[in-house]
Formats: sequence, structure tokens, C-alpha cells
Amino acid sequence: MDFKALLDAAPHNYVVMDASLTLLWANRAYLAATGRRAEDIIGRNMFDAFPGGPHDPEGLGTWQLRRSLGAVLATRKPDTIALIRYAIPLRQGFEERFWSATHTPILDEAGRVSLILQQTDDVTEMQRLRQEAGDAGPVPSLALEGNLFRRAETVSRTNLLLDAERSHLRRLVEQAPAFAAFLRGPDHVFEIANAAYMRLVGREDMLGRPVREALPELDGQPFFDLLDKAYATGQAFQAEAMSALLRTSGQEALSERFLNFVYQPIINSDGQVFGVFVLGYDVTDSKRNADELRRYKDQLEEMVRVRTAALEASEAERQRAEAALRQSQKMEAIGQLTGGVAHDFNNILQVLSGNLQMLQFSMVSAEDQRRLATAMSAVERGGKLASQLLAFARRQPLEPRTVHLGRLVREMDELLRRALGEAIELETAIAGGLWNTLADPDQLQNALLNLAVNARDAMDGAGRLTIEAGNAILDETYAGRHEDVEPGQYVMLAVSDTGSGMSPEILEKVFEPFFTTKREGRGTGLGLSMVYGFVKQSRGHIKIYSEPGQGTTVRLYLPRTHGAEDIEPVVAAMPVEGGRETVLVVEDDPVVQEVVVDLLTDLGYTVLRASEGQGALDIVRSGIAIDLLFTDVVMPGPLRSPDLARQVQALQPHAAVLFTSGYTENAIVHGGRLDPGVNLLSKPYRREDLARKVRHTLNNRRQELQALARTRLPGPLAEPAPAAPLPSSRILLVEDDPLILMDSEDLLAGLGFTVVSARDSRAALRALERQAFDVLFTDIGLPGLSGIALAQQARQLQPSLRVVFASGFGAAEAAQVVPDSVFLTKPYRTQTLEAAMRRALDAG
Repeated sequence: MDFKALLDAAPHNYVVMDASLTLLWANRAYLAATGRRAEDIIGRNMFDAFPGGPHDPEGLGTWQLRRSLGAVLATRKPDTIALIRYAIPLRQGFEERFWSATHTPILDEAGRVSLILQQTDDVTEMQRLRQEAGDAGPVPSLALEGNLFRRAETVSRTNLLLDAERSHLRRLVEQAPAFAAFLRGPDHVFEIANAAYMRLVGREDMLGRPVREALPELDGQPFFDLLDKAYATGQAFQAEAMSALLRTSGQEALSERFLNFVYQPIINSDGQVFGVFVLGYDVTDSKRNADELRRYKDQLEEMVRVRTAALEASEAERQRAEAALRQSQKMEAIGQLTGGVAHDFNNILQVLSGNLQMLQFSMVSAEDQRRLATAMSAVERGGKLASQLLAFARRQPLEPRTVHLGRLVREMDELLRRALGEAIELETAIAGGLWNTLADPDQLQNALLNLAVNARDAMDGAGRLTIEAGNAILDETYAGRHEDVEPGQYVMLAVSDTGSGMSPEILEKVFEPFFTTKREGRGTGLGLSMVYGFVKQSRGHIKIYSEPGQGTTVRLYLPRTHGAEDIEPVVAAMPVEGGRETVLVVEDDPVVQEVVVDLLTDLGYTVLRASEGQGALDIVRSGIAIDLLFTDVVMPGPLRSPDLARQVQALQPHAAVLFTSGYTENAIVHGGRLDPGVNLLSKPYRREDLARKVRHTLNNRRQELQALARTRLPGPLAEPAPAAPLPSSRILLVEDDPLILMDSEDLLAGLGFTVVSARDSRAALRALERQAFDVLFTDIGLPGLSGIALAQQARQLQPSLRVVFASGFGAAEAAQVVPDSVFLTKPYRTQTLEAAMRRALDAG
């Protein structure tokens, strides 16, 4: 078999040298690429035939060749140079090119290197493309196989019947870095397949087998038909980056590879095709690199286009941002102003209201009673105005509960119809499967009533009003187009009218306080502002759709909650009654204090008074029993009202606490919501409001104490008392409910423990950093950081700390996350608490 004729027709550059690096043979492609004649280089040493010279001033190319050839002689394994610079001689000067070179040893029967086959590929185009992209790193030797195949000439037909050359060709094919195989006859039986070919197809048992039997996974792909065509016509076929699904070496599943290859028919002496020679390369990495470069180029072009568009729009965006900032600053400034004004305004209204109500119970004439009623009506309007200002400023104390909007709308049906009048047609549409939301039901009713009245005025008293309630999901796309919107699930309440509608200029101002389109005297301009503030304070979203002459739709989006609907008795529906309990009033304004004391005394209560927290605490410490602490939230002096309440209940556990304020602050309101378990009576209030709220607070406290007392009573299955006393230990008690905290402190202290209390995880962690404890006794459902997460961090601070969880829910998660923890189910008795503490201490 004349392998020289075969390689001489190949499109790649081949040269053969012996172990002394003397050049023995070079194919036509090599001579054309280097610009040399065979007689100029054959018989000469590689480095004599190709000295360094001006095209290799630093000697880097020569060093690369020497290193690679030395590695082949030393290891008897192929070696590749990814990138080497070379200069092709021209008539005048040189042309700089870049090449990759592979040196493959040809071993004799004794395993020694007898010949070295050098294959080179021109990668100049790829190197220049990398330089343009800012990456001048090495280029894979096969990166431009597609270009090489495009330049390839049709491989010459050769005569493979010469047996004297067969062993040389077999060794050459088997050791070639490219995949190569020879398939004999019309069934394409594998006679030769090198290791690279076997790795490519993931088979080693193909020799002697037809191609369709050896590689069944290729069925359905075009390769079998192309082999048949090459064998039948005697014409070569070449492919560039052709896709193939192969089970390559080490893989079980088929994977896509990209191949450059040639099917070269082999002709015998009588001109007949007797086989097909396959030669090619796996160019998957090269193709993917090229695709990535194209994508990178396209991305750069797209980035330039987008950046150009962004620059063109930047000025308009800057102006919009500045306008939004000015609007935000204006609304915030108004909010701070209204909050401060409301406090003093509500105190003044409270003085007026209290004195007017006391006069109503005096012996006055009918004419004076009429005048008093008129004055009380003015006070109530002032109180409503202050409430609207607080709502807009997001300073009103919300008492959110789990609400079903469908039930709330239906309950307001009669009220809405009276407010709208007979000429307004009212329609309601409540979606099935409506979710619950967490909101203050009273404020939500006020918001709906405000929207309905605004719609009535926009329709001039005649038209159709539609109220809808349904589920809604605001996705990230919607949230990205609207400020202060969190993507998620919401309950939507929509109010639509057939009124006059609004222009875009009016829509921009509708939420501003005191802005109104109504005639003078028809409104304060605070209705929509109040609705806006309430929705924002409830962590919701409001959207208005309106066009002149097309009516208006206002949609409120309130966050969904998974809790069950919470239906509580309405305090305003309770009878007005007094009592004989003792009430301690703490109020720094002397006029307001005098009025409140008179109102409570008139209701039959025994009233004590103090002007600040420390004075009130002195009264309690004197031993005088009180049933209710009635204190303003905003107090002078270092003792804050929540701290006063906690200390009073620690000294007199039976005492109830009722706060009052005309302006909320973070003492009892966080995130716009009252803290759990807090009772608040907002100023200004009427005598009836005061009587009902005081009675309601006292009754609730009495029921709570009775429930706690029942939990302490031993039942028929009471656990036996432990035989040995519990060891004296330091307990860190973490509980956010003030009543449960106080009760647990008493129980643990009664068992002989030293107790330090905390209301949340942050305070507990600060205590753990300051001192050591034996047991962490914590509720699971804490605000912010949960009890489980607290226990994990506490164990990191104090590894020997024992942990007791107390909760009314299951303990599976706690037991998995915190090893060796003890779980105590609420409510618990003294015996069960003692048993749990004993287990925790014994475990330590």
C-alpha cells in the first residue's frame, strides 16, 4: 500500500523525519505552505532546513519545536504545539503566519522511535479573530479544520494493493492523532481503525464487522448513505462541522459531536472501488468556541445598541427620577408635619369632648342641649379630620385581623346603599375561592366607604357602581414597573363607576392631601389620601384607571394571608356600663387628665392619677391595688409607657393595661401595627367609647387570668412530684406574649430557678453574650428570628446550653434541627414544666 501517495494527496501538511530529525519526505501541501522545494529540504536536519532568522527573532518557535520533538523521542508519545509563529518567504520579505503542530512517533518492532510524522495546520485566521476580541491566547490546533477542509483538494486515488507498504500504513493510521479507519467492500467491513476512532465512537470490537452492525446508533443519521454513495460512485465526500450523535468513550448516553472528515474511495489496479478510507477530526470544541465567539460578538453589538438607546433616554429618566424624588420628599414632609400636629390637636379635642359630654349630663335647658350636640358634632368632625391626616401620614395604629373581603362587602351592603342613594345602581361581584387578607377591618370599611362616596360624587348622584373582590397575583414584571410593590399573592378589591372620569394631569395629584376636584365645601380632599395611606401602611398596592368620560376604577391590592378568618365581637355594640374597679390614670396634660378622671369617676370607678411614669410606679409599689392602668403612650421622663405597664403587671399580675394616644409611636406600634396583646383607645374618644373599652379590657384580663389559673390546677392524670429537688440553675426565658412571659417567670421562679427574661431573639442573644446560662427556655413562634434559629445561634455561643421549646404546635422540626432539645406543649401545668426542666438538666 503506497501511503506516500495517499498522504501526498491529503489537504493537511505532512513531513516525515527520522530519529536524528533528518527530513525524509514532505507532501505537496507542506511544500506549498512553507514555500520550499523538496530538493531544498529533504536530507537536511529540520533546524538546518528551517533556521530561526528574522521571522523568529526571539527563538521562540525554534525552542517550541525542539521541546516538542525532544518530548516525542523521550516518551514515544505524540506531542502537540498549540500555537507557533512562522514566516512564509515571499519574493520580498516574509508573511507572518500561525500554525499548530502535532508530532507522532512511528515505532519499529522493538518499540523504538524510527520515524516522526509532523502534521501542521494553519490557525492564522483564528488567532487574528482572537486578537480582535481581546484574547490573544493559544488557539487549538484543530480550530480551523473547517477552513482547511474548504481548501482541501480532492484526495488522489491511490493503489493500496502493495503489500510491502501495508504494515507501514497500519502503524501510521493507528498512531495518528486524527481519527482514521479503512472499511473494505460494499458492506463497509472495518479492516483498520485507530485508537482515536475507537474513542470517538466508544467501541473497541468493530474490526471485522460491517459498519451497520458495529455502529447501530448511526442508523437514521446520514453517514451510512454517504458511505454507500462514496463506494458506488468512487467520488470522495468531505464534511465540515457535521453533527453526529455518538456514544463516545466513557459515556453511556448519546451526545452531539461535530466532525470534519473525508470519505476517500480506494481504487485497485483495474479501476474498481474496493474500500473507503475515513480520515477526520472531532471539532466539537472548536465549533463551540467559534459559536461562543459569534454569540459574544452579537452580544457586544446588542450591548452597544442598548447602551446607545439608554444614553438617548437617560435625560428623560433623570428628570422622571428627580420628579419622583421631589414628590416623595414632599409627601414625607407632610406626613411628619401631620403626625406632630395630630398629637396636640387630638389632646385639644379630647378636652373639648370630655367637658361637653359632662355638660350633657348636667341639668341644662333643651336649647343648651342642642348647642352641646352641635359642639360635639364639630368635635367629631375634627376627630375624623385628624384621623384622616394620620391615615395619610401612615401613623394611624392599625389592628389587623384576618379578613374575608367577601363577607366584609356583604355586611356593608345596607350602609353603602344608604350612602349612595336610590339613583345609584350598586352591583357586587365576589369571586369564588376568595383568599383571606390581613388588614384592619374598620379602616378597610372606611376606605371602601370613601371610594363609594367619591364615585357617587363623580356620577352626580346617578349611575352604576360596581364593587369586585377577587384573587390576584402581581408578578415581578408588574412589580418592576411600580414602586413599593412586592411580587406575590394579593386579594383585590375594585370599585368602578360610570362617572366623568379624570385626565392624566388630575390622576397624578389625586393622592395628594387636600387636593380635590369637588366644588368648594363638598370635601376636604383627604378621602383618597386616607385610602392611599391605609393601603401602603397595610403593605398593599393601589392603582387607579380612569379616562375622561369613561368612568374610574380604583383597585386595592392587599397581601394574602393563609390564616383562618378572625371574627371578633364589636366593642361599639357592647352596652355602655361602668364599674367599681380601681383605675390608675397616667396623663401628663393636666387638662386632659382632669377630664378623663371626671369621666371615669362618673362611670363609677375609683380613680387614681399620676402625671408621669415614675409617679404611677410609686403608687403601685405603695401597695394600693389597681385593676386597670390607663396610660398615655407619649410620656415625659425616662420611664416609657410600655416599661411602666410591664413593671405594674409584674407587681400586680391581675392588673389590666389600656393605652391611649392621639399619635402613635414605636413604643406600641411597629410597622404601623399594634403590638400583639396591646389595647389602645385612640384620642379623641367619647364617653361611650371610653366606657366600652375600659369594660372590655377589664373583662378580657379577668378571662385571661382564669384561663391561666385553670392550667395550673392539677388534673386526674397529674404527674407525680419528683423525688429529688431540682438543681439551682440560670434560665434564659424568651417569650413575646407579655401574659405568658409573666406567668412563666412565676412558675420557673417557684421551682427555684434564677430567671432572666427577653421578649425577642435579639434581646436573648445580647443576654447570652453577657452571661452564661444553663437552660434556654424559648417559644418557637417569636417575631423576627424564630425560637429554633435562636437555639442554633445560642448553642454556637454556649455549646453546653440545654434547650427547652414551648409551643402549641408540633415539635418535629425543632427536634431535627436542635439535637437533645426538650419540647413542652402549651398550655402546661407546673408538674409538666418541672418534668420538662428535669429532662433538660438531666440530659446535660
